[in-house]
Amino acid sequence: MTNTPGLLPNVAATSKKRPRANRVLFLAFDDVGLLDLTGAQTVFWAATKAMESRGLPGYERCTASLDGGLVRSAEGLEVLTTALADFRPASIDTIVVPGSPHIASVLERSAPQVAWLRRASRAARRTASVCSGAFLLAAAGLLDGKRTATHWAMCDMLAQRFPKVQIDRDAIFVQQGAVWTSAGVTAGIDLALALVEADCGHEVAMEVARELVVFLKRPGGQSQFSAMLQAQTDDTAAFDALNLWIADNLGQANLSVEFLAEQARMSPRNFARAYKQKTGRTPAKAVEVFRLEAARRLLEDSSRNIDQIARQCGFGDEERMRVTFQRHLGVAPRDYRKRFAASATPAV
Repeated sequence: MTNTPGLLPNVAATSKKRPRANRVLFLAFDDVGLLDLTGAQTVFWAATKAMESRGLPGYERCTASLDGGLVRSAEGLEVLTTALADFRPASIDTIVVPGSPHIASVLERSAPQVAWLRRASRAARRTASVCSGAFLLAAAGLLDGKRTATHWAMCDMLAQRFPKVQIDRDAIFVQQGAVWTSAGVTAGIDLALALVEADCGHEVAMEVARELVVFLKRPGGQSQFSAMLQAQTDDTAAFDALNLWIADNLGQANLSVEFLAEQARMSPRNFARAYKQKTGRTPAKAVEVFRLEAARRLLEDSSRNIDQIARQCGFGDEERMRVTFQRHLGVAPRDYRKRFAASATPAV
């Protein structure tokens, strides 16, 4: 079987050795997110161990910065790097660009790195970003017209700064040809596992996932963060009281715009417009997400059966709740409970 040029041999397909490991270059810079960087690095390190145990080459892992030397992460730990000038772009198989919790200030001083990224990505087989590293890819023009993932809290900022980018707000990671992007922080591990699976096959990727004690494919998407917490971090507290009321009354079947507008003491039209403007969601979507959040907590922490939870959270029946779970999390309620329930044998 012939391998695609640049790919590591698929273990299931061939035992032919390559003369050298594929080089993965991690782009570092001051204020880089430490876990953005090291999470993906650890995946490639573990994959290299798994490949070498099979007599096959793994990955040559390099951490590089503009000038080399010590780079201080956002968390304060310093990382030793090699200068980008020491690498020929054609010698790099995969470029991985971590993000930063201070990505706005990083962008202001990143012109040289962006220029290098624009050139090097033409020669490398693929380019990937972790979390807000997508901003650097976007600045290099690599994400124009492409579906893209980034940290959920930075989606609006990415859309404002780079309107040509098509943002997938729920994806854990996205592949668009030779460009891969991932959601926030630990999603870089999911991304790296997908890259390893594409290169080395399912068996090796599963071995790495087991060693790191993570899912090979994480259930659900970025919707698995607290809906109420997100609502409370918006710029305005205008609807905090209403959101708390909704969370306490999810079992009511008629949480319509008209009913909620009455609770907010606003006209339905003005309420619908203002609510979406302030929270980023329509009232109907907010109710759905709050119901989903409540159902998740009950599936994790209670012994109620699925149908009881569906009724308590206002879905009406198990089927409507299942459809909502599949749409937001990509997993059925029963499967969600099996993975996340605190009890070993919860009622279903």
